[in-house]
Amino acid sequence: MSIIKKIDEMIEERSLLKHPFYQMWSDGKLTQESLAGYSKEYFQLVKAVPNFMTPIIEKAPNSVTSELIENQQEEYDHIKPWIAFAGELGISEDELISYSGLPKTQKAVSILNELMDSFEGGACAMYAFEKEIPKISQTKLDGLAEFYGMTSNDATEYFKLHTEADIRHAASWRNILEKSSTDSNNLIEIADKSISAQNMLLDSCYEEYC
Repeated sequence: MSIIKKIDEMIEERSLLKHPFYQMWSDGKLTQESLAGYSKEYFQLVKAVPNFMTPIIEKAPNSVTSELIENQQEEYDHIKPWIAFAGELGISEDELISYSGLPKTQKAVSILNELMDSFEGGACAMYAFEKEIPKISQTKLDGLAEFYGMTSNDATEYFKLHTEADIRHAASWRNILEKSSTDSNNLIEIADKSISAQNMLLDSCYEEYC
């Protein structure tokens, strides 16, 4: 089985959409307070993602550097739409920027950050992170419209961007992994840690806000 197929199966098996927090989102069972709390926790990841990419880009071969820099710039550009989403939930930009996250949120982001210390390992961690985001984003959009009456551009732009952007981003990481010479068991372990950290962040939201 190819490394991509194996990681895809892991992502599917431990899909974030199966997490109780996202299931409550899809079922319309989250309160406005739960969504507001989530917007503050998840922002810790949103603002960290561009920085995750820096060590990967520094170690990348010239053939992919410009593509990854372009993707990184998009990630920087996505911070503002998240701030707008949080604003629709009553969280001011000042409150969001000054907030540093619950201990479990901080740990999840820290684990992901530590996985970015090599080119191919970082690509693997990012692939395991971004592969499912387009599907998750569409599910969130559907829930926001159906159950929470949130359809304005400020409320939805971040998620609309990610139904498309992360298809391209995941493809960039997949292309790197398909040419990888790193031991496949090592990459599987990195993917596993990436998926676990993502679930941990949702655990943080579920335990605190549900």
